[in-house]
Amino acid sequence: MGHTETTMTWSAFETAEPELAETVRERYGRYTHHVLGTLRKDGSPRLSGIEADFRFGELWLGMMPHSRKALDLLRDARFSLLANPGAGTDMGGGDVRLSGRAVEITDMETLERYAEDVGMPLPFHVFRVELTEVVRIFVDGDDLVVRTWSPGRPVRTIRRGTDDSPPREES
Repeated sequence: MGHTETTMTWSAFETAEPELAETVRERYGRYTHHVLGTLRKDGSPRLSGIEADFRFGELWLGMMPHSRKALDLLRDARFSLLANPGAGTDMGGGDVRLSGRAVEITDMETLERYAEDVGMPLPFHVFRVELTEVVRIFVDGDDLVVRTWSPGRPVRTIRRGTDDSPPREES
């Protein structure tokens, strides 16, 4: 729909920022189910449960045929994926969120390889994740730490204290 934001595949992100990628992958690996944000036909947000699937060096989203979230992504590929925060109040080491575009896989060879590897019969939708942003937020002492990455930029780290002092960017 005319969106030209720069994207990067998971494998390219992992090569560019291995430390952050390892943290993100570990965070998604703690739980099976996560929260996917898509855009409805009217532009309002839709939240759905989903499994984030790291396989063949990429990050994939698999969905039932004609599910609302799949139809949303076919119409507008933009998404956000929030890692399951877990139980309790410690947030399991912090929030992790990925944003980007979901690219539908239509190549039958890739679909069959994926279906065989996950052990599920086709038909279903498979989307490869292309990232526009990675965000990790966690608490370190009295600071809220926000680490962000976008294609073509280094990771930025911003610290915010519990008082009203301005955020501080680490170099």
